[in-house]
Amino acid sequence: MAVIVTGAAGFIGSNLVKALNARGQGDIVAVDNLSRAEKVANLADLEIVDFIDKRDLAARLSAGDFGSKVTAVLHQGACSDTMETDGRYMMQNNYEYSLMLMRWCLARGVPFIYASSASVYGAGRVFSESREHEAPLNVYGYSKFLFDQAVRRVLAARPATQVAGFRYFNVYGPREAHKGRMASVAFHFYNQYLAEGRVRLFEGSGGYGPGEQVRDFISVEDVVRVNLFFLDHPAASGIFNVGTGRAQTFNDVALATVNAIRQSRGEKALTLAEMRAAKAIEYIPFPAQLVGKYQSYTQADVGALRAAGYAEGFLGVEEGVGRYVASRIAASKA
Repeated sequence: MAVIVTGAAGFIGSNLVKALNARGQGDIVAVDNLSRAEKVANLADLEIVDFIDKRDLAARLSAGDFGSKVTAVLHQGACSDTMETDGRYMMQNNYEYSLMLMRWCLARGVPFIYASSASVYGAGRVFSESREHEAPLNVYGYSKFLFDQAVRRVLAARPATQVAGFRYFNVYGPREAHKGRMASVAFHFYNQYLAEGRVRLFEGSGGYGPGEQVRDFISVEDVVRVNLFFLDHPAASGIFNVGTGRAQTFNDVALATVNAIRQSRGEKALTLAEMRAAKAIEYIPFPAQLVGKYQSYTQADVGALRAAGYAEGFLGVEEGVGRYVASRIAASKA
């Protein structure tokens, strides 16, 4: 019996496959688009039974290639570029493709777990899973929002089949290198500090001081744990925020990143004031193209997630980013 994981060569998808492998699950059908061949590095150490190009999946499903062998679909594949301007591509890729998969699962009683996004909240200040708080700022956010709306209509009919969507907040962790400029700030801070001995943060915006914009940063370790919890509890359906419930500043991420590197070198940790004085932190002008399209504050309301039975704690930036940096340093020495 197989699990289909879309976006399997991507960031969250490959971490999910790794976690399934750690459980002894090797019957995994990996679905992705490898037109960017560097993503194959995320699959090289994983165990799968088949790989299908995402453009071929619909035909394979329609042809009945899998019969009754699929036990769940973990749909993590999407175009996640918030600066993408091709709305037609975004809607085909993120909305229509997701509809096709959900309908296939519902028709066959296959649990469907999918990735949504905190971008559906736009510039709002309340982050709870309710329509009045949703106002996406770009076509990426809209594509996720519109699919969530379709899911709500399905859930209103109380289907026997699990449908669970996760509004990921700012995820960081291993296997994100292929994302380039869309990788996490922890990833970029790590590379900047190793290359230049400093990190670059935005000047103040939206009423926040330099580097004081706040986001709910969540480790991919926690994201994977949430996915596995729902996989183990197929009676749990709904749309859920997946964040820590605690907003932290970009300065906090910079501190955690730099101090983890310094610790690996046997150097003492620095305070924010000390980093500024040492010019280890540089503040750069806020990009004009992000004005009106930038979330200066996010903090997940995780009440619905807790009510669904998820009781695990979440890593804070200090520990989560520290572990991430340590893993990158260890990988560089391997």
